[in-house]
Amino acid sequence: MSDRDTRHKASMEKLKAHVDDKVANATEQRGLILINTGNGKGKTTAAWGTVARALGYGYGVGVVQFIKGLWECGERNRLEDDPNLDIAIMATGFTWETQNREADTQACREVWAEAERMLADPEVYLVVLDEITYMLKFGYLDIATVKQALENRPHEQTVVITGRNAHRDLIAMADTVTDMQEVRHAFGSGLQARRGIDF
Repeated sequence: MSDRDTRHKASMEKLKAHVDDKVANATEQRGLILINTGNGKGKTTAAWGTVARALGYGYGVGVVQFIKGLWECGERNRLEDDPNLDIAIMATGFTWETQNREADTQACREVWAEAERMLADPEVYLVVLDEITYMLKFGYLDIATVKQALENRPHEQTVVITGRNAHRDLIAMADTVTDMQEVRHAFGSGLQARRGIDF
């Protein structure tokens, strides 16, 4: 065995021992709070991937879309007929398009009522609160209300929260936080969003 192969084997043995130790120490079973935040692309896409994964095991899933409800959504188109998937949409479009705080607040509260129903249902294994961070930022929802619903959800239920600038209280509650950072985005170079790729 060459010196390089010997070093590689020793390195992999050390890595395996580290991973095995982590696995052995992971003994708690419960639902999680996952946050996909940051200014990079892919927060909602990652959440839909988790939706597909949970549906693949036959779990009940709820998705609440707070911003992009009027946009085409390939993932939603593909999965919406699954009997285990419940989708609620704030169908007002982007708040910078509507420019009507009162109407947007009302629409947000109506769809939040659907989110609260899902968050209280022990049959819903996964809930996605897509772009809810904007609802908190603009003051359409109160952070205390959201925190209470998250804290009181069923023990086995996981929640995925997406959107830029996640509230610090949500970050503090979360089990996993992924901060997606933009290095380059095609839109900034004048390239249009592509159907089947970006939405």
